[in-house]
Order: sequence, then C-alpha cells, then structure tokens
Amino acid sequence: MTRDQDSRARSGLALARRESGERSAPDDAAEAISGKPQRARVLLVQTQAENAGAQEISRLVGAGLAARGYDVHNLFFFRQSRSFDEPPQTVYCAARRPGDPLSFLRFLGTLHQRIRQIRPDVILTFQHYGNAIGGAVARLAGPAPVIANQVSARLTMPAWLRGIDRVMGQLGVFARITVNSQDMLRDYSRYPDGYRTRLTHVPHGFDQKRPTLSKDEARRHFGLAPDATVLGSVARLHPLKQLDAALRVLPAHPDWTLALAGQGPDEARLRDLAAELGVAERVRFVGEISPEQVANFLACLDVFVFPSLAETFGLAAVEAAHAGVPVVANDLPVLREVLSYQGEPAALLVEASDTPALGAAIARVLGDPALASQLRRAGDGLKTLYSVDAMVDEYVHLIEQTIRSKGEGSRRAG
Repeated sequence: MTRDQDSRARSGLALARRESGERSAPDDAAEAISGKPQRARVLLVQTQAENAGAQEISRLVGAGLAARGYDVHNLFFFRQSRSFDEPPQTVYCAARRPGDPLSFLRFLGTLHQRIRQIRPDVILTFQHYGNAIGGAVARLAGPAPVIANQVSARLTMPAWLRGIDRVMGQLGVFARITVNSQDMLRDYSRYPDGYRTRLTHVPHGFDQKRPTLSKDEARRHFGLAPDATVLGSVARLHPLKQLDAALRVLPAHPDWTLALAGQGPDEARLRDLAAELGVAERVRFVGEISPEQVANFLACLDVFVFPSLAETFGLAAVEAAHAGVPVVANDLPVLREVLSYQGEPAALLVEASDTPALGAAIARVLGDPALASQLRRAGDGLKTLYSVDAMVDEYVHLIEQTIRSKGEGSRRAG
C-alpha cells in the first residue's frame, strides 16, 4: 500500500468511527501514553491541495498542534496538484475544482457532511474562499467555533468576496480572525469594530530547511548549468506574482538564467513572453516542488527574485533570505516589515515593474559582496523572529481561549 493509500484508508476509518461515535485507536493510544484525555479535535480547512505558502503554513500549524496532543484533521475542497504530499487524516470534498452549479452544490453537500462526520471542537479556515465557504458551511454543520486565517492579500480577493468576509466577521461567524503582519492589521483598521475586535496578529513561522545537495549537485538535479548566474523564484505562477518582471530583465543581461519553481495559470503566458523576448533558452520552468525540495532549489540560486504585487507575509522570500540567498523583492510595505532584522534589511527592495531598476538591483547584489553578506546576516536573524514553535503556541492559546469562551457562552445560555 502506498503512503497516499494508507493515509486515505486511515482517514476513512477515522470518519466511520466518528459517525458511529466510536473512539479511534489513536485516541486510545494517546490517552494510554499520556495518562490523560487527548486535547481538542481541530479541523483545518483549506481550498486547494498544492505546494504553496498557505498550505505550508497550515501543514506546520497542524503538525505542531498534533505534536502538542491535539487530534488534528485536514480538509481540502479539492486536489490541485498531484505532487502534493497530504498530511495524516486528510479528506477531500471533490476530485477537482467544481466547474458548474450542480457540481458546486454537490461539493457544498459533501463539505457539510465531512464536517459533521469529523465533529471538530474548533475549526481553522485558510485563504479567502476557505474562510467564506468553509466558515459559512461550518456554522451550519455544527457548533464548533471558527478561527479564520487571513493569509490571502486583499488584492487577490474579488470585491464581492471582501464584502462577504467583512459581514461574516462583523456578525461573529468567525470567533477570531488571524493576520500574519502588522501591515495587514493596518489594512483592516477601517473595518467595523465588530470585525476588528476579533483580529489578532500571529506571525508566520517557517521551517528551517537544509539542503542535502551541494550547489553543483543541486543545479544538475534541476537541469541548470553549473557555471551560470542563476536567478530564481519559488511562487505560484499567477499574474499577481508579477514573474514577467523577472523575465524582462534577461535581454539586457545575456549571462543570466532564470529558474521558476511553481505551477499555475500564468505559465503559458510566461512561456510566450520568454519566447517573445528571445530568452526562452535561458528560462527554466522547474514545475511545482515539494517543501522538502525547496532547500535544494534555493541552493542553486545566486539571487532570489520576488517581484510579487501583493503579499500578506512573503513566506518564500523569508525562507530564501534565511537560506543565505540574497533577495531582491518588490518594494511592498509588508516586505519592508517582514524582511528586516534589528533594523537591517534582509532584502534589497525595488520597484519591480521598473525593468531597468530591477535589473540594476540584481546586478548590484551580484557585484557587491559586502551587500550580499549584509543581506545574508540579516536573513539569518529572521529565524529568531518567525519561529514555528512560537506560531503554534499562539494557535494553542487562541484555540483554548475560543473553546473556553464557547463553553462559558453555552453555560450562560443554559
């Protein structure tokens, strides 16, 4: 049996036991080891299953909560990527994104059923559709309070969805709402009091990844020339990531190569643009890579380029900076905040849509060893700011506080 088949079998068995009210073997084992009842059952609700930043955060949160004794379950609306390595106790509501009204209604029915089967004590939702759809259906499916996680930049959300999110937060559909940067807190400062009083700042933590390959070995693995000057990025191939900006610097710098790790709807346009600019032979589309492969990919790079138009945190850039790869990023307020350690910048920030300015910034990093060294020192310090343990501890506090508040409210109502 493969790992995926084993995981699905265990998830299906757990669901069947929950429907019948029977305790699962892991519940009994946890109690036998610890000598006390297992902690709350937590359900993490995501949209699509793929190797992207929001999914990495929910993976880290889920693993951390499980290590602290929580009974953690993961629910995805659908699978986006075949290479996604699902965590234990994962279920899906659909094989693919619902494409018509009937399949969407079937998806909603399955989502409702899955939540009722799992019977969580608390639900954590992620991304804008995860919050809006998952939060609404969760409140219909049972009494578990919902903690919404705003890990999507508001620019990525349609206006109608921002309105729904605002109303849901104001009316208390979300018990708490997390944001991952001070910039996001400022972004929500004009929202009604009913929304803002539920906000709490939980900085992302990141997994400190270590390469298993040397630079030359990593370049051979990813099909890159060992003697090339390699720029790169890890990102979903989406227009809001503005990866075309990285392509546009290549014609003026014929000795540079660009490697893009990720998948998404913008790939065809980016390939066409590379051909139009005459640089297709110097652009390597690596495809989606797993979290375990990220460190080896970063080991290939001379500069990490992050021209994104909108971020709530910029996890990929933080990981690159900490890995010792000099980062050149778009000058966004949130990146000024996050990519800084003790007042020292951990990235060179520039207006990425200005092609000559972006090219000059990259050339400056490549040609100035002192600047590159300073960026690496600041990047190394980021590990003390964005600890996975600290992030999980914040979620433990939120979960326990939310469950306690729900219990107190139930007693008052009784």
